[in-house]
Formats: sequence, structure tokens, C-alpha cells
Amino acid sequence: MDLDFAQLRTFATVLDEGTFEGAAAVLRVTPSAVSQRIKSPEQHVGQVLLRRTRPVTATPAGEVVMRLARQVARLEQDTSEELGLAATEGNYTTIPLVVNADSMSTWMLRALARMPVRYRALFELHREDEFHSTDLLRDGTAMAAVTSVPEPVQGCTSEKLGAMRYHAMASVDFAERWFPDGMTAAALKDAPMLTFDRKDDMQDRFVRRRTRRRMNPPRNYVPGAVEFVEAARLGLGWAMLPDAMVADTTDLVHLTPDDPLDVPLYWQRWRLDSPVLDALTDAVRRTAGEILHRPSGH
Repeated sequence: MDLDFAQLRTFATVLDEGTFEGAAAVLRVTPSAVSQRIKSPEQHVGQVLLRRTRPVTATPAGEVVMRLARQVARLEQDTSEELGLAATEGNYTTIPLVVNADSMSTWMLRALARMPVRYRALFELHREDEFHSTDLLRDGTAMAAVTSVPEPVQGCTSEKLGAMRYHAMASVDFAERWFPDGMTAAALKDAPMLTFDRKDDMQDRFVRRRTRRRMNPPRNYVPGAVEFVEAARLGLGWAMLPDAMVADTTDLVHLTPDDPLDVPLYWQRWRLDSPVLDALTDAVRRTAGEILHRPSGH
């Protein structure tokens, strides 16, 4: 496949901006020039790469090209920096990452703050459930991800960071009302449950592990990490909460103190020889080691 830098840069810009016109404005070319830079590779590979919707989206074949475009841009930036061509005032590099909400709220921002200033790194954070975050690696949206999927996405490496430990918790009044005899199957069937969003099945997995049954209790959806904990404090439901967020709380009680749920987390990143990604990986590895529970055998 013969794709030049201009075509790859245009391809990524169209997807970033969502329209051909927006990409033309960013690249300072005409919309017809953008259109031609997209049509040429489509004709070359014999497949439609972009859906002409609003916003523009990538086809499965386009996702492969998008990943290549992101990787080439990263290598181009690294090369420029090594040659001293990019070290000008105000010249930053943006690294798109996908992180689950609990990691973002407890340790990931601390890791990003540890990036050496010489890399002039900025970050575009995408929040996604830890079991679905690799989708954004696969389609080229993100360069790296905190995920619970151990198998590396094609073109990526994967290493285990540790495990985030969750506990079933609720407010004192909620526990007394709904679980007077503990988290029995009968009580779990009726007690309101908190769920982050419709992708979140952590509470359901805990219930299945504890009861060996599938249940559909009433639930409140609260899509915010801090708000999720606050909803539990206010008695809107019981939830699995990370110990890093509730270690010092006095208005929540453990419903099963001897039965935590450990969710393993992995760091997946593009398999590139990139100083910026290497530095970020080191910061993530060190910070995760301070917060997460260590993998078995460590």
C-alpha cells in the first residue's frame, strides 16, 4: 500500500475534525484537496475508508489506516525532536489515552503529572470501561490504554500493572434497611444497585459470584466516579467501590469485608520505539505500583 505522509495526515485530520471542511481549515487547503487525498488511497486499496456521515467515521478498513496514520505521526514527531527540529517554544505533543473512570480518579492523573517536562507532553483522555477500552486502541483513537484485557491488541504490547480492589459498600441506613441479614440472594434480588453505565457489569459479576445466579435488581445509573461514591453515601444503592476512593470514609460500611473483588489492570501501548511513550510507560508503571494491589507472585 503506497500512502504518503500528506494522505495519512489528512486522513487523521478528517476523523479528528469530523468533516472534510473542518480538516481543510486545519490543514489550510481546499476541501477538494482533502477529498482527493482521501479518494486516492481508497482507489488504491479498492475499499471505502471513510463513511461520509456527519461526523465522518472510519470503516473497518479505515480503522487500520487510522492506526497507521497515528503511528506515523508519532514517529515523525519523535524524529523531529531527536533532530532538534521540534524543540521550539509552544510546540507540544498530544498523546491520546483511554482510561477507566476509577483509574482516572485515583492514580492516572498522578502518573501523567510525572512526565518529564522536556517531552512537552499534553494528553487527550478518553474515559471508557476497562473491559472495552481496547476498542479505542484498535481503531487508532488512542496510543495507550489502561485496560482489563490482557491480550495485546495487534501492534501493541501489554503488561500487568496490578489489580484495583473493590468492596461491596453502602450507607449505614441502606445496609440496615436492605441487608439486615447480610448480602443474601433474597436481599440482592430486591436491593437497589448502583451502576456506572450500561457497559458496567461489575456489580452483576459480584452478585453472580456470590449467589451463582443471574439477577436483575432495580438500579440507578450514575456515570461519574466521584458522583458514584456520593450516590452510595446518600443511600441510592449499594455498589462495588475501589478502596483507593473510600479508604478514609466513615459514612459507608463494608457489606462483605472479607470478600473483595480484584480487577486486574494492564497497560497496553503501541509497539513503537518512541521516547515519549517509553517515558509515559515508566510513569504509569511507577504510579500504579504505589496504588494498585500487586499481581500474584510479586
